[in-house]
Amino acid sequence: MASTRRKRLLTTLRGHAGAVAALGILVLLTAGSGRVAAADYVVRDYAIPEPLTATPGDPQRGAAIVVDRARGNCLSCHAVPVDADFFGTTGPTLAAVGARLNAAQLRLRLVDPKVINPMTMMPAYFKTEGLYRVAPEYAGKPILSAQEIEDVVAFLLTLK
Repeated sequence: MASTRRKRLLTTLRGHAGAVAALGILVLLTAGSGRVAAADYVVRDYAIPEPLTATPGDPQRGAAIVVDRARGNCLSCHAVPVDADFFGTTGPTLAAVGARLNAAQLRLRLVDPKVINPMTMMPAYFKTEGLYRVAPEYAGKPILSAQEIEDVVAFLLTLK
């Protein structure tokens, strides 16, 4: 019974994520396993203040993910100050993003960007529930792991 109530509460909270974040209410989703799962994070003031892993992000690994077409594929939408043949123009430039946003703000934009802008085209790279048009083989699986999210955040913070 508690499990059913928890699922109902989580569904309600996810449906109102923007309002919850705007009120500064903490939304904590736990898997109880001791490790960070795709639902374990706190959204507060339009940010995820705590890292998703105990291991700090690595900017070099993050840069590799950003340009990797099979993983991050950030270049398909964003201009990024790296050596690349082309950049996308549908998303904002990531030049100097580390000067504009802090780690907590960047983390939320990667994990669940619809909290910031419900109409965004940017995919949720870590969130696994409440998504639409997910191919069955990808259902329940994050695009990037918690460590990869932290690596990308570390890289983006270097873009000053």
